[in-house]
Amino acid sequence: MKRKTYIAISALAVIIVSVIMGGSFYMLGYSLDPDPNRRDIDSALQVLYGRAPFMKAWTDSVRGNGLLRDTFITSVDGRRMHAVYMRGDSACGRTAIVVHGYKDCHVTFLYIGRMYQERMGYNILLPDLNAHGLSDGESIQMGWKDRKDVIRWAEVAEEMFRDSTGKSQIVIHGVSMGAATTMCVSGENLPEYIKCFVEDCGYTSVWDEFRNELHDEFSLPSFPLMYTADMLCRMKYGWGFTEASPVSQVRKCRRPMMFIHGDKDTFVPTWMVYRLYEAKPGNKVLWVAPGTEHARACLDHPEEYAGRVGAFIASAVVSGQTSSASEK
Repeated sequence: MKRKTYIAISALAVIIVSVIMGGSFYMLGYSLDPDPNRRDIDSALQVLYGRAPFMKAWTDSVRGNGLLRDTFITSVDGRRMHAVYMRGDSACGRTAIVVHGYKDCHVTFLYIGRMYQERMGYNILLPDLNAHGLSDGESIQMGWKDRKDVIRWAEVAEEMFRDSTGKSQIVIHGVSMGAATTMCVSGENLPEYIKCFVEDCGYTSVWDEFRNELHDEFSLPSFPLMYTADMLCRMKYGWGFTEASPVSQVRKCRRPMMFIHGDKDTFVPTWMVYRLYEAKPGNKVLWVAPGTEHARACLDHPEEYAGRVGAFIASAVVSGQTSSASEK
């Protein structure tokens, strides 16, 4: 009898462990496997036009006239990384690096680039993150390892766009996962020419974001899948959900940062921006866009968005100072 009980318990334990590990592998693949159609730029353009129909004429014009150009670099570990760039008419060494969101690419946030190029006269550079768009890569990195690639793109932008006196002023502006990437960049030891950051609806950490999605999409608790998937991520990709923490990076940031979030965001819950804002020392600005869901602040409030971002950057870049302010 005892032997049968032992066998039954052991079999049940094996089944439970198998289910948990199977669920963990599924969760990791579901979250970090790239879109198999990520290189389909025509489809990405249709996504852009669906979000922002006003962008079609502009995009066709700048692409048709060769103003929006491709560039490729090789990362330190041998990956081929892609970006597009466009020169501003009166940039004078000022450049905005615009970082796209999760399973998007440079195309789908061209409207942010247009804002900088048209409204502010900036050069623009829009990279494809690892395993997105035309960049190489086997897995999505949720902004964590991407921070090193964006710093490399900033070096490229500084070389390409420095003014006649050899000076550059670079703003890094990211949306969603691109915002998380931007915040992860902000905590590093950076060159002087990176002046400030704009993060739009970024998450506090990968752990917090995945936990939120596990609950909202699958109605599952954090334990045990979050813990086993985190372990698998560390083993397979060399980073963990808690390690990939924009809020920890923001605590180390000593340059001006603007925080933007929609007050109706449930994909990256609005509460996250308050924690991020509180963690950031020194110069910072917060704008919570009314009635706005995830990654739609610029589309819902285009004039106010451009005005607020422009005012922040003018203060942060030109004078080197910006006051702390929180606005709804």
